Amino acid sequence: MPSTTPYTTYQSPLSERYASKEMCSLFSDQYKFSTWRRLWIALAEAQQELGLQAITQEQIGEMRHFQDSINFDAARAYEKKLRHDVMSHIHAYGDQCPKAKPIIHLGATSAYVQDNTELIQMREGLRIIFAKLVNIVGALSSQAMKYKDLATLSFTHFQPAQPTTLGKRICLWIQDYLLDIEEVDLRIAGLRFHGVKGTTGTQASFLSLFHNDAEKVKQLDELVTKKMGFDKYYPVTGQTYSRKVDSQIVFSLAGIAQSSQKFSNDMRLLQHLKEVEEPFEEEQIGSSAMAYKRNPMRSERVAALARYVLCNCLNPAFTAASQWFERTLDDSANKRIAVPETFLAIDGIVNIVFNVVSGFSVYPQVISRHLADELPFMITENILMEAVNAGGDRQALHEGIRRHAMEAARAMKEEGKNNDLLERIERDPSFSRIKSRLKIIAEPKSLVGRAPQQVEEFMQQSINPLLKRFGHLLDKKCIPALHV
Repeated sequence: MPSTTPYTTYQSPLSERYASKEMCSLFSDQYKFSTWRRLWIALAEAQQELGLQAITQEQIGEMRHFQDSINFDAARAYEKKLRHDVMSHIHAYGDQCPKAKPIIHLGATSAYVQDNTELIQMREGLRIIFAKLVNIVGALSSQAMKYKDLATLSFTHFQPAQPTTLGKRICLWIQDYLLDIEEVDLRIAGLRFHGVKGTTGTQASFLSLFHNDAEKVKQLDELVTKKMGFDKYYPVTGQTYSRKVDSQIVFSLAGIAQSSQKFSNDMRLLQHLKEVEEPFEEEQIGSSAMAYKRNPMRSERVAALARYVLCNCLNPAFTAASQWFERTLDDSANKRIAVPETFLAIDGIVNIVFNVVSGFSVYPQVISRHLADELPFMITENILMEAVNAGGDRQALHEGIRRHAMEAARAMKEEGKNNDLLERIERDPSFSRIKSRLKIIAEPKSLVGRAPQQVEEFMQQSINPLLKRFGHLLDKKCIPALHV
């Protein structure tokens, strides 16, 4: 086989550009096959502890010595001949551990190392993502409190609507991520070990190994589970654990993609409005042709990766639905791609989101100007009520406001003028009784409802308890430097 370099063979952008070293390491060959060996060691230890005299401490010590020293070349050579990845690594491990060779993988089937390793990887991957979600919520919470009183134009259908505050809008993003945190926490807590189940999940081979002592077989399952850091195992399996587990976990990650794409869409729209802007490095180039541009590249990248995850999450769903009886192998090739790539893509997404939420710029003057452009139309009912309470004729006042509003809107659209509706009403004698109150009625802070209080209550009731509970995870070092 001709030699290759990273420049002459395909490299996944997920590992090369987007995912952290931590997540890439978790799904690396080194981690995978070291974990296989840890599983073989745990199995041998448990079998010895339960009285299997064929296994010696010397054999276990030999296996432990070579646990992380994977002889990849030997394994590849064996796989080329045997066409079986697990058997190739058993033989390669046996070459390094000649004394332990007879007892490696004793009574087990391939799923013992494959499935248990994948469950370990998913659990650790979820923990990495969980910590980053907590950091995202922590950063967004600081921004929400900072801007809880900053009145801004809200939008429904991307059309101007009743004012809110920027802090309240940020809380909408936080709420989505809180739901994701709850979901991921649930998945971590519910994830179990495949355990020691044998060829079709009946544990028949282990029953034979322990001379039909069913209690020892049960203890073996429990011992290995605990040695590998799990509290529980799935009580019934086929040869594999249910592939529905993969689907549930990937759909949980897809929820993070949904939240992140929604956030990135809002950021892109706000950057177009020049109200909020994602971080932009001093020497960063927005466009190769238009030197002035400051494109929302990070938010766009979040949207792109999120779209990939949302499409990819169907793969484990179809795999779970397509399994036959105790197992079929049409899951294997798909799982090797779909599950790790979902974790890597989500890792890339949350890394970028954290970068954006930790350093976006807010432009209050622009926000105020946009609000001023639309505010007079939004308070016409308030003005009408005030004028009626001051003794005016409701129908005549309504017609006056309608006429002034139509003319102000026409001037804005056709002549590019500022919104002068309030000035028009102020000059109208019909509204002379409330002329002195127009500025008070038009004060933005009086039009945002309970938005500032809602931010404070949200922090007290939902965010602060979460950040207190997981304060040990609040460390910006857990988020790698961004590959722009």
